[in-house]
Amino acid sequence: MSRFLNPAKIGLLALIELYTNKTVPTSAIVDVLSFVTSHLIESDISSSAFSSDNRWRRAESTVSLVTSISDFESVLSPHTAASGVPGRSLWYVFLHKLWKIDSLDALHNFFDNCSLLLAKTKEELRQDGELGVPAPPPEVIVLSRNSPFGSFVRRSLLEFTRLRFHDTIELWKGFVKYRQSTAAYYRKKTPAFQRLSFDNVLLTGQSEWGEAVDAIASVAYGDMLRDNSNMSTSVSTDDIEKLLEFQIDQMQRYGNRIPLQIRHRFHDLVIDSYTIPSLAHYLSYLEAWRAGDYATSFDYLHRYFDYTMQNRDRSFYQYALMNLAVLQADFGCHKEAISAMLETVSTARENRDMTCLNFSLNWLFHFGRAHPEVTRDIESKSQLGTGKESLAFLRNRAKETGTWPLWSSALMSEAKMCLSHGESIATALEHLVRSSQILVERNMKNMVGSQLSINIALWDRLGVAYLSATTCEVFLQCYARHSIFDDALKITSRQASMLALRGRYDEALEKLERLDPDSLRAWKTSQYWHKFRGLIKVRRDLHHNNLDGAELLLSQLLQSKSEDLEPDLAFVIDTLHIECLTRRGNFEDAFAKVEDMIADLRESNKDVALQVRLLLLKAEVLDRCGRPQRAFTIVVRAANVAWRARLIPYLWPAIGAIANVLSSLGEFESAALLLDAVLPRSLECENSAMTAKLYSHLGDAHVGMAGKMPPKSHKRREYLMKGVEAIEKAFNHYSSVEDTNKQCEMMAKKATIMKVAGDDVLANDYAAAYLALRESAAQLKI
Repeated sequence: MSRFLNPAKIGLLALIELYTNKTVPTSAIVDVLSFVTSHLIESDISSSAFSSDNRWRRAESTVSLVTSISDFESVLSPHTAASGVPGRSLWYVFLHKLWKIDSLDALHNFFDNCSLLLAKTKEELRQDGELGVPAPPPEVIVLSRNSPFGSFVRRSLLEFTRLRFHDTIELWKGFVKYRQSTAAYYRKKTPAFQRLSFDNVLLTGQSEWGEAVDAIASVAYGDMLRDNSNMSTSVSTDDIEKLLEFQIDQMQRYGNRIPLQIRHRFHDLVIDSYTIPSLAHYLSYLEAWRAGDYATSFDYLHRYFDYTMQNRDRSFYQYALMNLAVLQADFGCHKEAISAMLETVSTARENRDMTCLNFSLNWLFHFGRAHPEVTRDIESKSQLGTGKESLAFLRNRAKETGTWPLWSSALMSEAKMCLSHGESIATALEHLVRSSQILVERNMKNMVGSQLSINIALWDRLGVAYLSATTCEVFLQCYARHSIFDDALKITSRQASMLALRGRYDEALEKLERLDPDSLRAWKTSQYWHKFRGLIKVRRDLHHNNLDGAELLLSQLLQSKSEDLEPDLAFVIDTLHIECLTRRGNFEDAFAKVEDMIADLRESNKDVALQVRLLLLKAEVLDRCGRPQRAFTIVVRAANVAWRARLIPYLWPAIGAIANVLSSLGEFESAALLLDAVLPRSLECENSAMTAKLYSHLGDAHVGMAGKMPPKSHKRREYLMKGVEAIEKAFNHYSSVEDTNKQCEMMAKKATIMKVAGDDVLANDYAAAYLALRESAAQLKI
């Protein structure tokens, strides 16, 4: 197998020669040069790609060019040649050029003539002047020796002279097979074309050898003359290595698997090649890893570094350990991953590999944040101190070594830590702005997704849902094509979650369905996608009071181990399970689960928002049990923490819970004042269930105030009407999320209030509406 040359590159050389001979018309110059350049220069086409299909177009075009001549035809057929027989297409002129190479000798002559395409050096011009050779006229097109075309021609000439005789014969046979598919077209246009015109030696010797010429041709070319589709494709080592590097770069940059069509075609090319580069094992490792095949990925990783270590020294050993640690962490082997990464740190320090060392330390920090129970012993013995000190160390190291991605990542981690600990919002924003400055100055588009994810979380915590949704849309429209698919998946899931909170379940599921199916072939992303779709369906089933369907989905989601789930998904699954238990009336199990979760969070010292959410859940369970007063200290504590941490979406429910406790104590005026103060701000959160609950508490407070007024007084009726109005708004918000139980509850409250107010007609209407809701709820349940 040739190291660089293949039949497709001979075609590119022929096309370059047609261009220098001015055979290409003016109208076709841009198309022809773009086609040739796209196969000579390694450009990052992902900047203009909007889907994974476009990202893989370069690999697909390379494979297509190597295996078939049809790519040349699609570019050249629409154009007419600028010279030669009038009316001839550029495609025919190109084929005529290829079919003139009708022997191994003609192939050598073709490469000899290619040297005439290059501009002569000063030494060659001086020698020509001494010999009296005239310089080429200025209108002749010659290629600069350092231009992309000139470099390609010079390397092709060099590689052809380096070929052994056997490899030259194989290149010739591959070239004959490559152009053979055009024989029928060329025969129509060229009357002199004969059956043996592909080889001038056979054609001229036909008169001397007679019928024996077929036997000679069979010996020389084998099964190629019988149109055997199982024959190997002539492919160079350079093509294989470039395809490998491109595929590995795409998988590492975007986190996707190789599309099946390209994978199969590339597999055929690798089989046809005589030698398989060691990078092929690394590609197989990445593919098996993304597919979730632990045993196979482990085997290929060892195989790749075994081959690599044979040719290189120990300086690459730390990268083997680093890959091993990441692989084991992905498959839940956390202790093994920690030990492998610690060995990576020591080896990288020994080899003074600062890039690997900084990455390893950064990975250990983030892994410790995600799995504190695994790294607790290590952190106690670490000399870096707390998480803040570790981040400060990493940030300074990154700044010293000029590792801009690590510097930006450390700043983002500091912002995230500020938010999770409930510290200053201004400090978190400062870290985000500094990180954004680095990303913009260094044009690191692939990290914008991580930065915007923290921005989305920030706006969510401040209760400004509109800005959060806008940031999601900005990322998906402008930056998703530059980022890894995990960022696009999680931000799309965040959008779907916002829609589900407003009761738009079908639209939320449709957003998830619109994600690229090829990108979802990766194991982790596919698991996340399926589980998030399951969560939206669970939420819808709970609101439809379809508890059997919700329990079926929850039983499947709860089977996943905690290490197999993303931390945010695990918490949402647990909270939905608690809600399902409370709707079943199983308050004892729900309370026990909340207590267990609070204990776990207290030990792991996780996000303060999760702690507030669990306190509110505990208060809600006590309220459903009919003991809201027991939750008074809990909700006051939740409100205090939410206010200090500026967790606005949790602050308003906490205030609502306090108002509910005050109503149970008979302090209706205070409860109404609190609710009137927070309800306008709660609408900014765009959480219909939360707003409906606040309106329901407000209605209860107004009805309680009416109970203190004298019977049949104007004030009493006024408060009752205010209560009906608030409950009507609660009913509308519960209707938007399709919560049938709460709709029925609100309708029953309205009927009761109107009965107390003495309006029997409206009371009967509301009672009839209540029965109709019960019937429709039963149908939704089915």
